[in-house]
Amino acid sequence: MKVAVWDTYSTNKKGEIMHFDILVPEEVTDTETIYGFGKEYLQSKGQNNVILSSRECQFCHVEQLRPDWELDIQDKGYFIIEMQGCN
Repeated sequence: MKVAVWDTYSTNKKGEIMHFDILVPEEVTDTETIYGFGKEYLQSKGQNNVILSSRECQFCHVEQLRPDWELDIQDKGYFIIEMQGCN
């Protein structure tokens, strides 16, 4: 399986940048679904009412699924790679 990587930036409640990637199956192309995954992730981090749109979240590339991503993608439909300011 191949996954699409969506490069995402958001500003948290402290005004700091959160950078993370949203990985979804390659055939998932509906941007509102992908933004919804990002909002769900941000809510899990206590960041409610965050706006995600094409300005904050953009398709980056496609790559091969890695085993450590597979369970989350099967269960939730997506996997998050935390890059910066997510903890």
